Amino acid sequence: MSDRRFERPLRAAVIGLGRIASLLEDDPRREKPCTHAGALASMRECTIAGGMDNDAERRRLFSERWEAPVFPEAREMIRATRPHMVVVATHPDSHEEYVRLAVEEGVAVAVCEKPLAHTVASARRILGIEDSGRIRIVVNHERRFSRDYQLVREAVMGDRFGSLLGVGATLFFGRTTRHDRMLLHDGTHLVDAIHFLTGDFLTITGRSGPLRANRSSLFLRGTLQRRAVPVQIEVGSGRDYLHLEIELTFVSGRIRIGNGIFDWEKSGESPWYSGYRSLLSMNRTVPHPTDYFTGMMREAIRLLDEEEAVSLSSARDAFAVMRVIAEARFPNPVLRFFRRG
Repeated sequence: MSDRRFERPLRAAVIGLGRIASLLEDDPRREKPCTHAGALASMRECTIAGGMDNDAERRRLFSERWEAPVFPEAREMIRATRPHMVVVATHPDSHEEYVRLAVEEGVAVAVCEKPLAHTVASARRILGIEDSGRIRIVVNHERRFSRDYQLVREAVMGDRFGSLLGVGATLFFGRTTRHDRMLLHDGTHLVDAIHFLTGDFLTITGRSGPLRANRSSLFLRGTLQRRAVPVQIEVGSGRDYLHLEIELTFVSGRIRIGNGIFDWEKSGESPWYSGYRSLLSMNRTVPHPTDYFTGMMREAIRLLDEEEAVSLSSARDAFAVMRVIAEARFPNPVLRFFRRG
């Protein structure tokens, strides 16, 4: 049961007022809410206490849409609004700065955009801040809070189709995006989803294809540490479409999940070949709404309410993703130093 350590409404302040903070709420095709501000506004327990950005136009749009005060400087906003939580929705190279600021100003919870930081060293320092116990962190690896991914995790952890035997993943994010940049930004979602779905951690063992190119594909080979299950990831450019997919194969079934993908198949008597078994569709549909953004905000509220609660998408989880990306860039035994999730 919740301890409700703080009176309602809980005050939240948003640092960085761009697409993921607010502007994407105008996308008519996305499940709503699909931004930090949208999720906060949908929660009865919360109020948007303020927003900060150094861009005057973004401040104007945020203030008009959410009827919240805006500020050009983060410390000024935090001192003026005294938030219980801050949302850090800026470029990764400033995440550490704003998490430290939140600690200095006595904020209890930080919701931090992905990737956790722009370098492994900075991510490690943010992890150290979390480990100090002075603030708790929720990283926006949103699939951890999405009901479709949660259903797949339950199937994996419960051996619904028998033992997990292999994982394949694909990420295409536009025709001209370089592989290394795609891997750092949208690849963080892919790697964290593999960790979440399998309850395990990935170690990269090899790489083929160009890392810093924007043509063809980069292939990463790896292994899940505890399950000893092989993993292959393709990161590709040159395609004129967006695609994120994870394929999990089991003794008696297969699940494919990703952007617009939710396919479950089980082994059964083949309708095509006598004496053989084939994969047959289970006709599963994506639960709606998936609650991916509101689930993340509920987690932040839980951390505020329950003094001993541990984040379901912590800086430690996000650091494990940064470690995998470092291994992908430098598949070298020296990086065994990073291999503790």
